[in-house]
Amino acid sequence: MADSTLPIQGALDITPPAARKHSILEIAHSWITTVDHKKLGILYTVFGIFWLLVGGAEAIAIRIQLAMPNNHFLSPQTYNQFFTMHGTTMVFLVGMTIIFGFANYLVPLMIGARDMAFPRLNAFSFWVTAFGGTLLYYSFLGGSGLYGVGSAPDVGWFAYAPLTARAFSPGHATDYWAISLIVSGIGTVGTAINIVATTVSMRCKGMTLMRMPLFVWLFFVVSALTLITITPLTAAQIMLTIDRYLGGHFFDTQAGGSAVAWMHFFWIFGHPEVYVLILPAFAIANEIIPVFSRKAIFGYPAMAAASVGIAFVSLGVWAHHMFTVGMTSVSNAFFTLSTMLVGIPTGIKIFNWLATMWGGKIRFATPMLFLTAFLFQFLIAGLTGIMLSVSPWDWQLHNSYFVIAHFHYVLVGALVFAIFGGLYYWFPKATGKMLSEKIGKWHFWLFIIGFHLTFDTMHVPGILGMPRSIYTYEPDRGWGPWNLVVSIGGIIQGIATLVFAYNMIVSLRKGEEAGPDPWDAWTLEWTTSSPPPDYNFAIDPVVGSRRPLWDLKHPEDPDWKYEA
Repeated sequence: MADSTLPIQGALDITPPAARKHSILEIAHSWITTVDHKKLGILYTVFGIFWLLVGGAEAIAIRIQLAMPNNHFLSPQTYNQFFTMHGTTMVFLVGMTIIFGFANYLVPLMIGARDMAFPRLNAFSFWVTAFGGTLLYYSFLGGSGLYGVGSAPDVGWFAYAPLTARAFSPGHATDYWAISLIVSGIGTVGTAINIVATTVSMRCKGMTLMRMPLFVWLFFVVSALTLITITPLTAAQIMLTIDRYLGGHFFDTQAGGSAVAWMHFFWIFGHPEVYVLILPAFAIANEIIPVFSRKAIFGYPAMAAASVGIAFVSLGVWAHHMFTVGMTSVSNAFFTLSTMLVGIPTGIKIFNWLATMWGGKIRFATPMLFLTAFLFQFLIAGLTGIMLSVSPWDWQLHNSYFVIAHFHYVLVGALVFAIFGGLYYWFPKATGKMLSEKIGKWHFWLFIIGFHLTFDTMHVPGILGMPRSIYTYEPDRGWGPWNLVVSIGGIIQGIATLVFAYNMIVSLRKGEEAGPDPWDAWTLEWTTSSPPPDYNFAIDPVVGSRRPLWDLKHPEDPDWKYEA
């Protein structure tokens, strides 16, 4: 067995060279031209948080419109535009961007590498992604050919045919939507290729696949899944553009095309995309829960296998979004069963997280608070997902606010809570400063109150028959009081997010010094200074177990004695 302590001990002695003061232009130049994975990870994350604020503001405008019957806060067209931009922004510019920010920053550090496998491709991928997002919002100015305003896409984030045909969507707004997603998709594919190549080829000595942090395992799986699923979406966007400008008829039913074909293409991407977003939340949970429970993760091999299993099964569930389209009963039965099958590996993960916490010395610092809420909320999201996987039940609730509540329970209740927990956990590593625990707890409690007011309550108007995507409703439907509570909850979440932004700004300027390892953690990123130097490690690490920093701190009882 290799001595796992000495090389990492050298890394702990890293002292970054004394920095001289730089001008603003020098600083801007260094960030714009950087190929350092850490700076690019921070750029991804800041970019995603910016769009989170934009997409959140759109959501609050939507909720003000729906807070009472016959409201006219927004015009119908503006409502449809905000609805489309909110969904597109949150899925493609917030979720995808922030999770790849985490991967960019942490994967090389966790596997003991000095950078990603292709640093220039990494920089190219970020700027292409940023350009795609900018192009989407440029549609507000250019959607009517530079002469009109308020011409953002209004076709929903799923853009069903034939609504996207030129007859129903004149102007260029829909083109901006399609082309911006093609462009940002190129950046996403570049990042996914880089993560796979980095994980396969740049692990430090001693880090076998079965010693990799589960965080890295999850992002390896997510990147492979992204490469498979982004292709049909890009193909569909190209076909849509051909339909709109070159006389194609892929989705034109009057010329022999098929609107259902768009649905297949979109959901072959769209449902695995949910797992592309949720598996990184699992990755964050795999790191935070053990550290704050003071126990090694329970069932490491099962957790890694379950991650691969979820990705594999997720590729065969897309048509459960299409039970009401008119598929055959055999197809409905297949997609019902395949969707339920996802519950098995997911249940393994929930069981193992609870087993990790069981008997542990749990510290409820802010990262752990967010991850504890994540566990509870993801369980509820999974149960409502099982309900919707049953085709007769789905027939009753399809296109209702019950589906919206389930979807947001997954992506906000699980992903956003995990992202917040991850930001509190790794912010000290990236900046050298601790986020304020006091403000963090205000952020947590405000956000969790707002979340449950919004999305618990939203199930009720859905069961009462309120359709999704409607502009307003009549007062005699009985949906008004429920929608008022939902809207109040949404505004509270918005306030909580501003509290978080305030915490980041204040802590960055006046926060407590973090030191290299403020959480007493165990993975390799905590062996370097905070923030890490450009070269990450002064000495290439050599590891002998899944918790190399534990081995360093506890030479009398290292993990490598017990791991197979």
